[in-house]
Amino acid sequence: MDDHPAGATASSAHSRRAGRRADAFAGYAFMGLSLGVGGLTLITGDTDIPVEIWAGILVAWTITVNLSISDRFSRNGRLLFYACALLTSWALLATTTDSGSMMVILLIVVAVVGTHLIPMWWVLGIVLLNSLAAFGHMHITGADLPTSAVYVAFYLIIHLAMVFSAYAMLRETQLRAELEQKNLELEAAGVLLEDAAASAERLRISRELHDLIGHQLTVLNLDLEAAKHREGAAGRKHVDRAWAVAKDLLSDVRGTVGQLRRDSPGDLRQSLERLAGAVPSLDIHVAVAPGVEADEVMTEALVRAAQEIITNTIKHAEATELLLTVTADEGTLALSGTNDGTPPRAITPGHGLTGLRERLELLGGHLAVHTTPRFTVDARLPMTRDRQLQI
Repeated sequence: MDDHPAGATASSAHSRRAGRRADAFAGYAFMGLSLGVGGLTLITGDTDIPVEIWAGILVAWTITVNLSISDRFSRNGRLLFYACALLTSWALLATTTDSGSMMVILLIVVAVVGTHLIPMWWVLGIVLLNSLAAFGHMHITGADLPTSAVYVAFYLIIHLAMVFSAYAMLRETQLRAELEQKNLELEAAGVLLEDAAASAERLRISRELHDLIGHQLTVLNLDLEAAKHREGAAGRKHVDRAWAVAKDLLSDVRGTVGQLRRDSPGDLRQSLERLAGAVPSLDIHVAVAPGVEADEVMTEALVRAAQEIITNTIKHAEATELLLTVTADEGTLALSGTNDGTPPRAITPGHGLTGLRERLELLGGHLAVHTTPRFTVDARLPMTRDRQLQI
């Protein structure tokens, strides 16, 4: 049974999308305010360098700030862009002639962006350096010490408030992602435990059939076959009929026991949908092609594959939707996971993907990761099975 009602999941997804839209709107508004202040400075001409050069520095600041939070670059690359954004923000402040310049907003933006890239104590160090830069600028542009101190103190309060707010939001997002990952792990474990329990029950029933009925039917079949050669012509017809019934019944029991001993297909769609319901931060769509069946071993591998795909989407992709599709073609069962996040330029497999690849290879399958046109993980398994039970 699905522990996550469709209404609750839809409501959570709607809330998540609304939250992301609000975060994006806040970021755009903050960036727009910064550029507006920069444009106003250009219009008023409150710079002590040519406006063309100052405008170029402002453009460089805008580009480096955006690149520092882009997932298309490595961590070292983003840190380099971030350092450039910090230096250009100081340069923009230093080259303005207004002692109360609103360009300190750019410094706040850089500090807020830093909460996503560097440890918090480094961010606090940047806040301190920004405050010293603002104080020095005030003093150089003619403000007296008391005025500079009050101005910087007020600026520092706003600076810290914005940084701590951004850090709190970031931690909330991280903790929510960690909670969803743990919930996903528990749901996957529950699915596999239920499948294992069902398999154990099928095995118990098959043994009971084999021990209680199979041996007796075998003995009966042998006795009837022996009697067929000893009875006279009058009774032979009845013996032949009884022998045929016993033989057919023995064949049916063998087939039933073999079917029970083999892993049943199970409900792969339901298992995947349960995993999807455990992660309300994503709109996860499950599509299983008609007629697709997977035994217990294959189901376990595909459930683990889906778990890893969902986990990677939560941790590394700024995605809102994930599509899990299961298809069967030419003796191969394939699970494909595609999200709508920004695909990275390079893939460095971690322990999760490496472990998944090893699990699939042990079963004769393989794992493939594609970054274009969308980030996609394909897990493929052969559907060949040759397990027969003899009694």
